[in-house]
Amino acid sequence: MRKTAPRLRLAGALAAALMLGGIATGPTAQADERHGKEPTLADLAQRHGRYFGSATDNPELVDEPYKALLGSEFDQITPGNGMKWYATEPQQGVFDFSQGDEIVNLARANRQKVRGHTLVWHSQLPGWLTEREWTARELRAVLKKHVQAEVRHYRGKVFAWDVVNEAFNEDGTYRESVFYKTLGPGYIADALRWAHQADPRVKLYLNDYNIEAIGPKSDAYYKLAKELKAKGVPLHGIGLQAHLALQYGYPTTLEDNLRRFSRLGLDTSLTEVDIRMQLPATEEKLAQQAEWYRDLTEACLAVRRCVGITLWDYTDKYSWIPAFFPGEGAALPWDEQLAPKPAYFALREALGGR
Repeated sequence: MRKTAPRLRLAGALAAALMLGGIATGPTAQADERHGKEPTLADLAQRHGRYFGSATDNPELVDEPYKALLGSEFDQITPGNGMKWYATEPQQGVFDFSQGDEIVNLARANRQKVRGHTLVWHSQLPGWLTEREWTARELRAVLKKHVQAEVRHYRGKVFAWDVVNEAFNEDGTYRESVFYKTLGPGYIADALRWAHQADPRVKLYLNDYNIEAIGPKSDAYYKLAKELKAKGVPLHGIGLQAHLALQYGYPTTLEDNLRRFSRLGLDTSLTEVDIRMQLPATEEKLAQQAEWYRDLTEACLAVRRCVGITLWDYTDKYSWIPAFFPGEGAALPWDEQLAPKPAYFALREALGGR
């Protein structure tokens, strides 16, 4: 862990260009560098064989400066809400993929890849699913239909799916979701198999928070992943959300944790990264936050099968944190005016940029 504050070395002209979304990505990057333009985070990550992405949500896409930077700085997008069950199957058997489609179409226009999020989760479920009792046979049929309908719809349009999200409690026991209580732990393997049947080429992940460090919760995922692999269940990766908070300390065993999943033959991704703090933000807190962003990026780069990093949106303007953690915020590398913060420059340095 470095203990020095990040160096702030980006010129004012570049900051202005960033705010306007004026920096190119992908195949134009080398030409841009020859003409004095700085590579983006995505460009820098690509040098390491990684992607660098951001989540986004449909209501934000009317914000043109925001959308421009989203389309220029990143090479991957995750829909924050538009692919969740409440949005995609609001009535039983009636599917609406319009929100997810909007984000997929935006990503395609910007030559970005999309991570599907999420097929099976205990939260944000439609009322028709949660407000009645199901037999195991009934719910199994409902779950299979939902998983396969959505995966088929996005076949060839997403590179990975968070198939099951947040399946464990902090102590490593199974979360008592409607799926677990009705179907038992086997629902996870079933969902993975059904998703694979619907799209044999897409990468299938389990995804959760507070599994960055080695501990009871990440141990539960390690044990489950090992069992699933031994049974031939199609599991390709583990998503570590990396919703961190300065007051709780940095997960110092992150790199070791990534390595142990790699040894199982699994990819890993940091899928929902933000690093919140107790407000007000101070220069010292922002420096510590920047150090953590650098450290988690370096941990991913140190492990070959850590394939990419995704911010849970890139700007404090649209962060979910203040609404869910009153008195906390300032969690992302861009501030509410879309100006880069110390964390942004630390990310550049970790990726080998200036």
